[in-house]
Amino acid sequence: MRKPALKPYKYSFNDVSLIYPKDGEAGGTWIAMKDNSDAAVLLNGAFIKHISLPPYAISRGIVFLAIVQSANPLEYFNTTSLFNIEPFTIVLWQNEQLYECRWDGLKKHWQAMNPCKPHIWSSATLYSEDVIIKRELWFAKWVNKTPIPDVDDVLSLHRFGGTGDKRNDFCMSRDNHMLTVSITAMELSKGAGCMTYLDLKENKSHRSIVEFNTSLSYASPVC
Repeated sequence: MRKPALKPYKYSFNDVSLIYPKDGEAGGTWIAMKDNSDAAVLLNGAFIKHISLPPYAISRGIVFLAIVQSANPLEYFNTTSLFNIEPFTIVLWQNEQLYECRWDGLKKHWQAMNPCKPHIWSSATLYSEDVIIKRELWFAKWVNKTPIPDVDDVLSLHRFGGTGDKRNDFCMSRDNHMLTVSITAMELSKGAGCMTYLDLKENKSHRSIVEFNTSLSYASPVC
């Protein structure tokens, strides 16, 4: 019943440009790519399914945008106040390094991930622990069969991956009450990035290209 999201578009914030699809409700987003090649994805929840206690100070999608558009997203996550923000997870690609950042409602957690290995995350608010493990096994099998995937392989996994269990497949539908309405993929190369957005309700696809500004400097990651 949420308002439909807007397809990816290039937005400017001071000296920074981001491409992202915009949430039709709060105006935030769940995935974004920056013109210096930083990129990030937002998932609801941290480690376990929490009890939602609205009203919260601001939507997670707006907080996510503030983090991503900052000069140093990892440092911003670690230093900004998240008081009265609902728990979330951010998968962050910054300065060619991969980080996992979680806010559990009380404490921040972050760790560096191996940027040369494939990883999968599942929202703690949508999937039980046993289903998350199943999805990790599906992903591992797919990686073995598709060791060098392209963006279309990734999109296909997210659209058709699973065992036919509509409640928990990658593209899920729960009694038509909660369901996947779009799939977004980001592909980063040396000089440019591409965001592909599949609108499953309208059966339309959209691709946006951003040329990276190599003159943008990075602050040192927090260690």
